[in-house]
Amino acid sequence: MKQLSGLDSVFLDAEDDHQFTHVSQLLILERPDPDFEPYPAWRRQLADRIHQLEPLRRRLVEVPFGLDHPYWIADPDFDLDFHVRHSAVPPPGGDGELDELVGRLVAAPMDRDHPLWVSHVIEGLDGDRFAILTMIHHSAVDGAAGADLLELMLEDSPDAGRPAEAGRWRAESPPSTAEVLARAAVNGVRRPARGLLLAARAGQKLARASRSPAAIDLADKVRGTLRGPLGSVLNAGRARDDDGRLPRLPPLVSPRTPFNHPISRYRRFAHRSLPLAEVKSVGKQAGATINDVVVAICGGGLRHWLTERGELPDRPLTALIPVSLRSGDEEERWTNRVSGTIAALPTDLDGPLERLRGAHEALDLAKQVFKALPGELAPDVAGLGTPLATTAVSRAVTRWSTAAAAPFNLVVSNVPGPTDPLYVGPAPMRHYVPVSAIADGVGLNITVQSYVDQLDIGLLACAELVPDLADLADAVVAEFDLLRDAVRSAEEPA
Repeated sequence: MKQLSGLDSVFLDAEDDHQFTHVSQLLILERPDPDFEPYPAWRRQLADRIHQLEPLRRRLVEVPFGLDHPYWIADPDFDLDFHVRHSAVPPPGGDGELDELVGRLVAAPMDRDHPLWVSHVIEGLDGDRFAILTMIHHSAVDGAAGADLLELMLEDSPDAGRPAEAGRWRAESPPSTAEVLARAAVNGVRRPARGLLLAARAGQKLARASRSPAAIDLADKVRGTLRGPLGSVLNAGRARDDDGRLPRLPPLVSPRTPFNHPISRYRRFAHRSLPLAEVKSVGKQAGATINDVVVAICGGGLRHWLTERGELPDRPLTALIPVSLRSGDEEERWTNRVSGTIAALPTDLDGPLERLRGAHEALDLAKQVFKALPGELAPDVAGLGTPLATTAVSRAVTRWSTAAAAPFNLVVSNVPGPTDPLYVGPAPMRHYVPVSAIADGVGLNITVQSYVDQLDIGLLACAELVPDLADLADAVVAEFDLLRDAVRSAEEPA
């Protein structure tokens, strides 16, 4: 029996009748021959590997009255057939039909009486393709752990043999109410002491940051963005950037967009792909990273999409950029170790090269801010409250988001994926598309994941706020084409 961390519990407590915090992966595979049957192959593969897949075997044990964080136990009533399901898209079976089905499937909560995951084998796709949509609750894994889990679910060769320990694992008996209440009492005594220790660690980090030249330089940049008479006094005699421009700090209050409103329970999904080699080449030629390119094309795509709707704000949009805190030395592999930082998107800049530069500067500044602040303590801080308290906070945030501007406009995430091909039996996987989550006030998520030679882009939105999500996905791809052409033109001799 293992207790959920505070951050794990937050993803449970944040759910309600229209906010669902499971994260998903859409795998698109190719049939190796006409007689291949995807559903039994996938079910058999999971059955053979279930002993390696701890998050898929465990279910929740709640603590009465929300007095403490829940526990995981190896489910004594585990039923693989409950979790592996068979679906199909209608003709003609293109990507549009697949995206519509995915949007419907992810728009439902997980059954907390069972392990918190479901996997749909989707047939009916054109071109001898099939897909697998696997949804797992964010309380069980974060993005990095989820990617590791999926690699364990798949095979690394088309002729992999059956594992020696296939199907061997041990279930656990549920604890008694008295046992979990006794543990809750002990944790209640320890929680204040943990809070003092975390406060001391945060103070130490801030003190070190205050003496850091990088942090001092960052503070100067922040102060340098002040406008008006006060800014003139504070900035007297101070140098700006080499070209006289001020750094691209995110605005203190994010501008309103069509997707920054309370969400419904309905979802819209769209996916697109880019050649990974071309993305790397564009970044290398421009002196930028893949992250820079991703943020630039998301910003440019949003600029074009919002302009066509007549709703482009004057100020830049802002994005929450998730940051993995994994070092590889964690005692518990299957938990959440993630924080985040906020960056300005280049939605206010003309020209793809200017937007790429703006994205690079914004990400660099966001990294400096994250290093200067105790952001890596976020998972531990989340453990200081009981589920009862964090649920109340989540509800308060939901009500606040209906009346006030969100702290950021959307989530943009770039996750490195497997570099070698993966398989279901002899069927090769061609695309590995991320499907994330949205929340009240932040009704759009763009997540990008690399896989072998592809960069797969998954966009998820509230269906009522962004009914034309496919147009936004097309705009993101079109922005990459513009950026690639602009980089090539800049490279050509005059």
